[in-house]
Parts: sequence; C-alpha cells; structure tokens
Amino acid sequence: MNDKPPLYAGFIGTWVLIPESCQYEQGPPPRSGTYRIEASDDDQLDFFMDWIDHEGSARSASFGGKADGSRVPFPGGELADAFSIEPVSPRELNSRAFYRGVERMVAQRQLDEHGVAMRVTQLVRLPGGESLANVSIYRKKPLPS
Repeated sequence: MNDKPPLYAGFIGTWVLIPESCQYEQGPPPRSGTYRIEASDDDQLDFFMDWIDHEGSARSASFGGKADGSRVPFPGGELADAFSIEPVSPRELNSRAFYRGVERMVAQRQLDEHGVAMRVTQLVRLPGGESLANVSIYRKKPLPS
C-alpha cells in the first residue's frame, strides 16, 4: 500500500483571489473569485471556479478529470475538444486544452514555498500564433477549526 501523498496534494482546497495581483493580457480581470480543487480516491481532480466579473456579474466554471496527463474529450465547442491534467511536481499542477490535436490553452498552477499562495498563469494560443497570458494569485483559505 502506498501512503505517499499524490504530487497534487498541496493544491487541494479552496483558494481566494487577490484581485490586485491580476495581470491580464486578455479581457478585464475579475473583481473577486474563488478557486476550489477537490480530489477523489482514484486520482480524479475537480476544479470549481466562481468569480465576480469586472461588471459585477457572478460567473462560474468547472471541469475535472484524471490527474495523469492523458487527454480526454471535453465539450468545449470550437474552443476545445480535449484536455489533460498533469501534476508536474508538488508545487506545479498544469492543465491543457486542445482543439483538433492543437494545444490552445495551458493553465499552470504554482504553489509558493509555504503552500499558502497559488499563482495561476493561463496562456491562450490564438489561431494566428499570438499568445496571451492572464496571471492571478490566490491565497489558500484556512480549513475551519
């Protein structure tokens, strides 16, 4: 039996956006937001994002899959038809979105050395070859005592 925690263990929990940390090249940054990552016993990771956009509207998105780097189908229409989730190290967890075999987006999540801040860099590759990055920092919400 393997009691070693998975590489992504430090990412599990609820993270709260630090709005002033946002550096966006694509679209305006949100006013506020949370980012929740949950794991199941079979290396399934589920991501739940809730935010208030720059106009004050509530938004949400979610996705999930095996944290093994394999590509799985994704119902993203013209934006993405497959995605993967890959734990790179205890401090890096990436996901990638593909359309017709071409990588369209990379979300790189990096923990600080204490595991209390998570930097999320979302890189979008446009069809013309240009890339745009949105960067945000989140603080881990402490577990209730």
